[in-house]
Amino acid sequence: MQFEPTAIPEVVLIRPKVFGDARGFFMESWERRKFAAAGLDLDFVQDNHSHSGRHILRGLHYQIKQPQGKLVRVTCGTVFDVAVDIRRASPTFGRWVGVTLSAENHHMLWVPPGFAHGYLVLSDSADFLYKVTDFWAPEHERAIRWDDPTVGVHWPLPAAAQPQLSARDAAAPSLGAAEVYP
Repeated sequence: MQFEPTAIPEVVLIRPKVFGDARGFFMESWERRKFAAAGLDLDFVQDNHSHSGRHILRGLHYQIKQPQGKLVRVTCGTVFDVAVDIRRASPTFGRWVGVTLSAENHHMLWVPPGFAHGYLVLSDSADFLYKVTDFWAPEHERAIRWDDPTVGVHWPLPAAAQPQLSARDAAAPSLGAAEVYP
């Protein structure tokens, strides 16, 4: 596995070794010793699976208490995955990184606690799997507006296309009005 820090070094792109032949492929998506050797000594408590159609945008989500680190990947389709640093004391506060994750490239992204996370489905549909480091706590869920100009995420939407959002995501506050980490 290759572990590559992104423009925000705590967010890590993971490129697993994929062994393929005429039958298909095999890859390790998680191996504690390899992740620990790369500085990611993580304890996951829950796995999640989301299925969405083209131009569905989920995010930018986080839990203000019980913050979750997320190891995310796509098993079917393609998404544009985004992490936004919402740690006020961080030198990268308000900055974002985005990567394309797909069933074809097999890449994964580590999004540590302290970041808002979201993704846009680029294919007809996508299956998005992620491991989290803390349990879901709906009472602590928060979101930041997907198109907040102060964050400035460049979502790869076709001209004049609008993403399909949940009611909660459509009503999310801007980063300046959101509850963030110290």
